[in-house]
Amino acid sequence: MTTQAASPRGDPPVNDLVKRAQDGDQQAWDALVVRYAPLIWSICRRYGFGRPDAEDIMQTVWLRLVDQLNRLRDPDALPGWLVTTTRRECLQVLDKARRTDTLGLPLDAGDIPDQQAAAAEDELLAAERRAALREAFTDLPPHCQDLLTLLIQDPPVSYAEISARLGISIGSIGPIRGRCLAKLRRHPVIAALIDPEADGTDAPASPA
Repeated sequence: MTTQAASPRGDPPVNDLVKRAQDGDQQAWDALVVRYAPLIWSICRRYGFGRPDAEDIMQTVWLRLVDQLNRLRDPDALPGWLVTTTRRECLQVLDKARRTDTLGLPLDAGDIPDQQAAAAEDELLAAERRAALREAFTDLPPHCQDLLTLLIQDPPVSYAEISARLGISIGSIGPIRGRCLAKLRRHPVIAALIDPEADGTDAPASPA
């Protein structure tokens, strides 16, 4: 099991909050809700849901977590579980909406242009990746955040300037960058996008 450091904001690590919530600590549960509600909300909004539907989906996700919390094999995998479960709930609601129109009549599959559907799906996936990347980035160690932020500046910042700002040798920038990106890829939220079934439970919650 991996050990996750506290976030740069000084918040408790997610594995600590999960373990305390599993033991019935209401404050730990509330902290999890506060920390990850924006992630769930952003996914709902990227799928095009308004406030009422998004709130319903969020409520369903939290209820599923109550049921599944004690089954998490790896507490660090909670963000990935939330991403996967929220996506499933959003897709389920969209599927129901596509099956009937506002009059309750079956929709003809031909009414949904393939190109438009594909473009919408691509846009949603891109938005979800951005939200996941922001979540994973905030959990990186401060030195990784500082280095990666400088490396993506526009216009580019020279290695010499990065070396001077961060107090590291020019030759170490590449290896440190590689290690930081590896940490980013291993984050549960990013892993969930790569492998949607990597949700950290013995058996993923099935849509109702």
